[in-house]
Parts: sequence; C-alpha cells; structure tokens
Amino acid sequence: MIELGGGLTLDEADVEERFVRASGPGGQNVNKLSSAVELRFDLQNCTSLPDHVRDRLASIAGRRLNKDGIIVIQAQRHRTQDMNRRDALERLAAMVREAAQPPSPPRRKTRVPRSATRARLDAKKATASRKSLRRTPGGEE
Repeated sequence: MIELGGGLTLDEADVEERFVRASGPGGQNVNKLSSAVELRFDLQNCTSLPDHVRDRLASIAGRRLNKDGIIVIQAQRHRTQDMNRRDALERLAAMVREAAQPPSPPRRKTRVPRSATRARLDAKKATASRKSLRRTPGGEE
C-alpha cells in the first residue's frame, strides 16, 4: 500500500511504472538509459479509493485520463530514474489529495450597493469639475 496522508492509501497493484528514454537533461547517458518514468494508475478498477474521490479525480486528471480509465503521468524532469519515480508518485499523490478535499461551495453573486455606485459617480464629477477649472477661458480655438 502507498500512503498518501489524510487516511488515503493506494494499492500498489493499481500503479504500474514503465521506464522510457527521456528527452532533455542526461548528458552522455541520454541515449543509453531509460530515465523517464511513465506512471499508469488504474482509476477505473481501483478499490482503495472511495467513489466520490474517484469521480473528482477523474475530473481533475483531465486529459491525463485515457478512455480505458487509466491516468498516465510522465515524469522526466530529473536526470535519474529514482528521482523521476518519486516525482511521478508525488504528482499522483497531489492529485489524489486534491480530489479528497470537499469541493468549495459555489460563489453567490452579489450586487454593487447603490451607495457605492453613487460615491463613484460623485468622485468622477468632482474630478471632472476640478479639471475643467484648469482649462483656458474662452475655449480652445
């Protein structure tokens, strides 16, 4: 089991890692070693997460979720395979933690108070009259 914190765990059988060659940093080893990690999490068949967390995780995953119900995370930021593995697992854990948080209530629309509108318009009129006093008498010709 993989501990995610907050009482959440993932079954290791639902997580699969594949190692592929990475583009980017790696020096002379970039063409020889498979340091990038492709983490695949089977969301559709996962039994360790509650249903409401799975539903929210599917919406959070976005295009990382394929049509088979598998979340694919690619990690190739670092030069070593171990650091890329940790990075991919941490990104998956962050997504699951975010999905476990209850959604915030929707924002209620409010109107601008009449007094605020009146104060804004009065301030505009005061500024306009102040600037009109700076004009030359007789207008511009």
